Amino acid sequence: MAYRILDIAFFLFHSAFILFVLTGWIWKRTQILHLAACLLTALSWFGLGFWYGFGYCPCTDWHWKVREHLGYTDMPQSYIKFLIDAPTGLATPAAWVDGITVVLFFLATLLSLWVNFRHMRLFRKKLDSN
Repeated sequence: MAYRILDIAFFLFHSAFILFVLTGWIWKRTQILHLAACLLTALSWFGLGFWYGFGYCPCTDWHWKVREHLGYTDMPQSYIKFLIDAPTGLATPAAWVDGITVVLFFLATLLSLWVNFRHMRLFRKKLDSN
């Protein structure tokens, strides 16, 4: 029962985190937190990825271990592929999913940098005028 609860908790948290990384730059109140989330994601994918393989995510790793205890044995490398394939029954090409994932991540990160630096520049301009 505990593994089933963990499976659901990982699914909810990880899915929410992914949605936040894609959209958190939009709202002024979450823009700094979004930039931090992008930094953590990049550190995981590229920093930890140096040792565990590009795109490594501890959340996916831990979730797959939980699912192994539940009897699931054929989990994809990519959590995004899982989110697409599991509910639809599709078998999307991993390279295609990974490519789109990376493009969307970099786009969200660039947007986050843009809005955060824009706010910082406006804040400095306001300070200088006082």
